[in-house]
Amino acid sequence: MLLVVTDLEKSFATTEGPIPVLKGVGLSLDAGQSLALTGESGSGKSTLLHLVAGLEAADAGRIMLDGRDIVGMDDRGLAAVRRDKVGLIFQQFNLIPSLDVAANLAFQARLAGRHDPEWTATLAEALGLGALLSRYPEQLSGGQQQRVAIGRTLAARPMLVLADEPTGNLDEATGDAVLDLMLGLVAQAGAALMLVTHSPRLAARLDRRAHLSSGRIAQ
Repeated sequence: MLLVVTDLEKSFATTEGPIPVLKGVGLSLDAGQSLALTGESGSGKSTLLHLVAGLEAADAGRIMLDGRDIVGMDDRGLAAVRRDKVGLIFQQFNLIPSLDVAANLAFQARLAGRHDPEWTATLAEALGLGALLSRYPEQLSGGQQQRVAIGRTLAARPMLVLADEPTGNLDEATGDAVLDLMLGLVAQAGAALMLVTHSPRLAARLDRRAHLSSGRIAQ
């Protein structure tokens, strides 16, 4: 298994004491698989994604990624995991405004030392960005910016793609088109995908589904 999460716990401190968000969560994901993570607002979906990405620290449990437990890693080790193994896609596109589309697409892959011009060009064409490479983010629509964000992530060839409501800021038709492209390109790259969504319709299109309820994976 590429990813194995075991007995994961996370609470957040408040003035009234700690509030548990995840209570012994467990799941697994193999290379080439896609998993939809669903649940009501506040159920811990984004928190779980952030823990797997090493953006937040777990209180207890294990997150085995490619055979290594990332729980307890220092900041340097977690940064290396995000650079070398994990790709992140969020609702916020987080493109670099001073870079054109071509440079934004190549940015993450260059950081990881895996820039492949041929693969990046393949992604650009597949995402409909071939004629937009010299444009800057402010000159793009929301759907086009999300496509750049997806291409930037996949250009680095991550083992695991973590996507948090990646089509949440798009209209339904554009969101469906972007999800189609993302699923196809993730499969082509041989990566695994964990996607947070509130939409049962979108979740049904992935290989598997895990539903978070009251801090646990519903059986």
